Amino acid sequence: MSTSMRAIKETELRDLAAAWIALSVAFALLFFRGAFQPGSVSAATLPFAIVVCAITAGVAFLLHELAHKFTAQRFGYPAAFKADYNMLLLAIFSAMVGFLFAAPGAVYHPQTGERESGLIALAGPATNVALLAVFYPLFLVGGVVGIVGYLGVWINAFLAGFNMIPYGPLDGKKVWNWSKPVFVVSFLVCGSLAAGAFLGYLP
Repeated sequence: MSTSMRAIKETELRDLAAAWIALSVAFALLFFRGAFQPGSVSAATLPFAIVVCAITAGVAFLLHELAHKFTAQRFGYPAAFKADYNMLLLAIFSAMVGFLFAAPGAVYHPQTGERESGLIALAGPATNVALLAVFYPLFLVGGVVGIVGYLGVWINAFLAGFNMIPYGPLDGKKVWNWSKPVFVVSFLVCGSLAAGAFLGYLP
C-alpha cells in the first residue's frame, strides 16, 4: 500500500471513529436526557447510555455508510467516508437541548450513472431495514438487552425512513432519479417502518 493510500485509509478510519463516538454521545443525551440533568448524572448511567447508543445508533450509522462505500466499490469506484466535524459538534449540542440534528458526513465517490447512483444510495436504507430485523428479537428478551433492542429498532427505522425522503442529498432523491417504481416500493417499506416506530407500533 502506498503512503498516500495509507494516509487516506487512516483518515477515513479516524473520521468513522469520530462520527461513531459523537453520534453515540448525541443519541445518549437525546434518549436518556432525563438522567443527565445537573446533579443527577451518575457514574453508572452516563457510560451505560453511551454504550447502549454506540451499539444501536453507532452501529446503524456505521453500517449504513459502509453499505454505500462497499456498493460503490463493487461497481469499481473508489469510495471513502469523510466526517463533517462541525456537524458532529452540532449533533451533540442539539441533543443537549432535546432534539437531534445529525449530518455526520458522507461517503464520497466519483460521479456515476443514475442506476449505479440509485443502487449505491439504496444500500444504506436497506442495511438499516436488515438491522431492524436483527434488533427486534432483542427487544423481546427484555431487561438491558430489551433496551438495546428497542433503541436498535427505533433508530434503524428512523434512519431508513428519513434517508428515503426524495430531497437534496438524501438517498431517496438518488433512488427517485433512477427508478420511480423502486423508489415507491422502498419509500413505502422504509416510511411505514419509521411511522410505526414514531407511533409506538415498533417495537
